[in-house]
Amino acid sequence: MRIVVTGGAGFIGSNFVRSTLAQRPDVQVTVLDALTYAANPANLSGLADAYPGRFRLVEGSITDARLVDELVAGADLVVHFAAESHNDNSLTNPLAFITTNVTGTAVLLEAATTHGAHFHHISTDEVFGDLPLESTEKFTPSTPYNPSSPYSASKAASDHLVRAWVRSKGLDATISNCSNNYGPRQHPEKFIPRQITGLIEGHKPRVYGAGLNVRDWIHVDDHNAAVWTVIDKGETGKTYLIGADGEKTNLEVVTALLGIFGHPDNWFVHVTDRPGHDRRYAIDASSMRALGWRPVYTDFAAGLKATVDWYTQHPQWWESARHDAETRYRDTEKELGGNR
Repeated sequence: MRIVVTGGAGFIGSNFVRSTLAQRPDVQVTVLDALTYAANPANLSGLADAYPGRFRLVEGSITDARLVDELVAGADLVVHFAAESHNDNSLTNPLAFITTNVTGTAVLLEAATTHGAHFHHISTDEVFGDLPLESTEKFTPSTPYNPSSPYSASKAASDHLVRAWVRSKGLDATISNCSNNYGPRQHPEKFIPRQITGLIEGHKPRVYGAGLNVRDWIHVDDHNAAVWTVIDKGETGKTYLIGADGEKTNLEVVTALLGIFGHPDNWFVHVTDRPGHDRRYAIDASSMRALGWRPVYTDFAAGLKATVDWYTQHPQWWESARHDAETRYRDTEKELGGNR
């Protein structure tokens, strides 16, 4: 099988590429990545030598129709991870999210349709908006879309494009909407690695508002195993929700990290909440269970400790990216106002 993985130098995509090459010897992988700030070529280092003839990295944009067509022409499958994905950035530069997440997806869909490649689209639970903190309700594939930010709105638009290509152009495609991922190689602008790398440097964690916002956490390896389950067993045109029943408040995550680092529970600072900050996410993953998938990383505390260990052991991977991310946070604070 010949596959094109977009965004394969990023967090989830690079872990997908690594596990695919290790576990599926019949698969050849071409990564298409624009190598923007959120990507890191080091995520893929050593793969060309470890898997000769089975891996290559192509630097380029998913909005480049000529390049996309050339790569997809030789592929059986396109796995589409590439996206602008940071909510704070979408508030200050929304058009970049529309260009990549909407236009880029349309370019890929056209190429996949032209060349008869199966298309799997990686999306997010954020397209559904949020749920009341006090409820037990969970997102399902039939939950109406109600995005809260330019990021989630752009991902909602890309989901709808996939469905339109399936219905009107006969594309063989599936969609998965996943909850919040954690694990190695996640950019230090994101919540968990930002707290981890800050703690390594001796800084107090920063918590939006009261810290009561709830996220449904899943280890990146469980997510990627679920993606392959959908590719192997999923039904064309269907949406699958991926989650591991890992609901935690932001404050609970920070408290767990403080315990790992040996700090008291109150060793953190509250900062101004993000505009439009979603309250709670929760995934009903029964559609995935029906395909036979089950999460392996069911002990969040153990998974979090292993993630801390990875960042502790790889400071050269994140130090420069963290510096740049913190600079962007300070710039965002100036634009939006408040202490972030």
